[in-house]
Amino acid sequence: MAIIVNLDVMMAKRKMRLNELSEIVGVSVVNLSILKQGKGKAIRFSTLAAICEALSCQPGDILAYEDDHSLE
Repeated sequence: MAIIVNLDVMMAKRKMRLNELSEIVGVSVVNLSILKQGKGKAIRFSTLAAICEALSCQPGDILAYEDDHSLE
């Protein structure tokens, strides 16, 4: 199972920098960077909701599921 994080794509579409998103959402730049790189292990629904509000998007715009078997 692979969860793909498209946070950088949504940020680019909205022309928003990581520092700006961090201030709006109230999450550190370091934690957002970890999430953006797909290295995060978990995300709170409240954080995901705040990111979606800041970027005017849906959770599915940020997170996607890719079956490991489709990579073979």
